[in-house]
Amino acid sequence: MTWWRENLVVVGVLFGIAVGPLLLRAQQPASDLILSNGKIITVDERFTVAQAVAIREDRIVAVGTNHAIAQRAGPNARRIDLKGRAVIPGLIDNHMHLLRAGMTWQREVRWDGVSSRREALEMLRARAQAVGPGEWVFNLGGWTVDQFADDKSPFAREELDQVAPNNPVLLQASYYQTYLNSRALRALGIDERTPRDAWVVRDAAGRPTGMIEEAGVRPIAARLPMVPPALIDASSAAMIKDLNRAGLTAVGSAGCPPELLEIYRRWADRGQLHVRVFCLDSLGAATPEQVDQILPRIAQIKLFQGDNYIDQVFYGEGVYRPLHDPMFLFKADPKPDHLAQWRRIVMALAEAGLPLHVHAELDDTIDAFLDEIEQVHKSHPIKNLRWVLAHVNQLDESHLERMKNLGMYAAVHPWAVINGGILHEVYGQRAYDMAPLATIQNSGIAWGLGSDGTRANQYRPFTTLWWAVTGKMVGGTKVLRQTISREDALIAHTRRNAYLVFQENNLGSIQPGKLADLVVLDRDYLTVAADQIKDIEPVMTIVGGKIAYNADTEARVN
Repeated sequence: MTWWRENLVVVGVLFGIAVGPLLLRAQQPASDLILSNGKIITVDERFTVAQAVAIREDRIVAVGTNHAIAQRAGPNARRIDLKGRAVIPGLIDNHMHLLRAGMTWQREVRWDGVSSRREALEMLRARAQAVGPGEWVFNLGGWTVDQFADDKSPFAREELDQVAPNNPVLLQASYYQTYLNSRALRALGIDERTPRDAWVVRDAAGRPTGMIEEAGVRPIAARLPMVPPALIDASSAAMIKDLNRAGLTAVGSAGCPPELLEIYRRWADRGQLHVRVFCLDSLGAATPEQVDQILPRIAQIKLFQGDNYIDQVFYGEGVYRPLHDPMFLFKADPKPDHLAQWRRIVMALAEAGLPLHVHAELDDTIDAFLDEIEQVHKSHPIKNLRWVLAHVNQLDESHLERMKNLGMYAAVHPWAVINGGILHEVYGQRAYDMAPLATIQNSGIAWGLGSDGTRANQYRPFTTLWWAVTGKMVGGTKVLRQTISREDALIAHTRRNAYLVFQENNLGSIQPGKLADLVVLDRDYLTVAADQIKDIEPVMTIVGGKIAYNADTEARVN
């Protein structure tokens, strides 16, 4: 049992106990939003639980008992009776491909959280009818057939033909399989005469079955029609609404193309951006010549030029493209000449004092990168730069000790929550320790939870929290040996991630002075059965003191 569960502080539940340092005194300005009669899970250092919270403009001004907080209300304050509901800090995803996802979000048939194959097929049918004949019906990752309780078999071409006979259908399951119907095969020019590639699955007669595997997944998705620029704004807005509906209020965004980021800046300028975007982006290099070109530019990079709604805080996630290790590669085997180029870039980042957030999945990649970073650290210390290894499903105790000595951070992502079946097929028993959550938690290293959504993984944070606590993947199969407490999981998805994105003074806990990012839940995260954590639904999400999502006034979509 963790120490905060033994010492949980319930503030003034029966006796109206004074809250001391938790409550700012009357000389502070009156509040304009009061949430009371709830269970405020603050996720502060003591994991304090209170009854009420007071907000003025975009900041929390007080946390405490119902009586004490009521005294803080201004004459025109809005009062929300929580009716006993639990409230947690806004959830932070430390690594999501946000801007890319926003481009296609409104056109996709998203299956995150859908547990019935029949329902999934009906969603396809409805989308085909809505868009009309000839238009693509598709999704791009975030799901697996293993999540369907009624039928976990692969999709057949004929099955997809039945639900959308007049539309090309493309269904991408993470990054390891894509399912196509007959119209999609024709549109893509895949038939019996197509050169035999290992990634096109064929029947006994040599006809493509509609299943595309592994190396073919990305190139097939890239052949979808481009999204018309006029639709990107509305699509991105729909995605942000779904993130708020899921309880997300801030994201570490991998990849922030300026032309897409400008959309979010416009919303922020109007006070209409309801998710905080902390970018990690790189100049991109795949050859030694390109490294030569970008090294002088690295010295000119200026991070932290934004605000607490939009900012670039990391260089990453890619550093040198040939060293990218895919999810299902059994062994990465990084080459010395590639590592030499990687080292040149990383040395330049250290010289410039820039934070790094880099993709590192497999153990030989992690080993090689740590070797290089340790050498860089000798001449240009990186301990205060918050360098991050992301994904890190094959971390072990030796890696963690080295990272701790370097002041590094681990961004952990639940690939097994939808990819557990294929991970166990590839790695066998070792997959039960991918990721080794208890070992990471006990190491003392700074770390946090994210998703790597929305293609490689689903994006819903309560599914991630459920995976961390139960060790199960969607569909209920146990895929993880090392789990952590629900308190540790929540800290990793809030306060620890605030530190990762350099916002520890603003985000991650419900405390006076911090930004008012809060999520009201339909059930108590601390007491609900562990297996029901994935089913928790936010009923209200507040970002910067503004209600961004309210289940009582908005219909659930997708």
